[in-house]
Amino acid sequence: MDSNFIDYVKILCRSGKGGAGSRHFYRAKYIPKGGPDGGDGGRGGHVILRGNKNMWTLLPLKYRRHVFAGNGQSGSGGRSFGKDGDDQIIEVPCGTVVFDADSGEFLCEVTDDGQEVKLLRGGKGGLGNWHFKSPTNRTPRYAQPGQPAIEKAVVLELKLLADVGLVGFPNAGKSTLLSAVSAARPKIADYPFTTMEPQLGIVEYRGNRSFVMADIPGIIEGASEGRGLGLRFLRHIERNAVLLFMVPADADDIAEQYNILLEELRRFNPQLMDKERVLAISKSDMLDDELKAEIEPTLPSDLPHVFISAVTGEGITQLKDVLWSAITDDRNRIEVNPITHRPLDGHHRVREEDEFIFEQAPAGDDDDEIYDEGFDDDGFIDEDLPDDFDYDTSGEEYEHLK
Repeated sequence: MDSNFIDYVKILCRSGKGGAGSRHFYRAKYIPKGGPDGGDGGRGGHVILRGNKNMWTLLPLKYRRHVFAGNGQSGSGGRSFGKDGDDQIIEVPCGTVVFDADSGEFLCEVTDDGQEVKLLRGGKGGLGNWHFKSPTNRTPRYAQPGQPAIEKAVVLELKLLADVGLVGFPNAGKSTLLSAVSAARPKIADYPFTTMEPQLGIVEYRGNRSFVMADIPGIIEGASEGRGLGLRFLRHIERNAVLLFMVPADADDIAEQYNILLEELRRFNPQLMDKERVLAISKSDMLDDELKAEIEPTLPSDLPHVFISAVTGEGITQLKDVLWSAITDDRNRIEVNPITHRPLDGHHRVREEDEFIFEQAPAGDDDDEIYDEGFDDDGFIDEDLPDDFDYDTSGEEYEHLK
């Protein structure tokens, strides 16, 4: 696509590891037994998601595949605590949903501007040896190491926030309708799949009221099996309160096309079947009253229908009335009926993103070998170290005491 609209991206995140506690003893002239005073290690940095209403795409993350928070520093003598690691804040558009890239499990979502979600928690810093002193153990020669970092590959999906979602086959007139009722100017042409990315438009209604309408690329029969553009764009109508199905008046069987579209939605997410639905027969300027009377008995009886023509304006006002009535119904409010996000599977994944190979550095570094040296199986510094060794304030190396 020649657009910067990105609604699906896979990134690798890693929180910071906690700093090690210090095994240090106070040493000063004429004070031979100053006692333990090793400080605690600093907390590792968090990976945090923050909603930003001024963002409309995940494009920045397309070129920022690795998000690593800072490690906490080790404690030092004098009960000096180590510095906390730097947090990494990821700005995302409102409506972003996060999934585990390996299992496909839903993790969290960001829907409001300024909302912060802690995606990965940084490791807790280890306690210094001064925490473990007691009347019976005045010289504890052990401290805690910091907790390890957490590394996870995640998939971020952007689901547009709109009130009405347009569903239909290619060339059903969805883009034409959106351009007629709003200021949006989607691409319109006489060939299939003109719309290659979702479009939003604000529809004005009576009394200075308005609602948001979302147009997604057309779907065809077999889209759940990968035909056409597949189902990757259907994620943008999962948050919509009302689904507007559009079938052209020149279709061979309007009811059959509606049922095909409904089945594709059911395969994508069965929860979409619970949403309010409206049927619009587009391009109705080609029909006269007699033909409309013949078509009406064949239409589904379980949902309202409107004959419309975006070119002549026929039925547009009636359609707005029907949509507004459905939107303002308390049963259709997203707050009342929150969406249950389906896990990622073969129907919902984007192949080029899933096959992306992270050229990453290992989770640890050369210092980890030194960092792990001297710890026992319980996570404390080994008490069997020679007396002439001391775990220095850096928490990462030994030095001889002179």
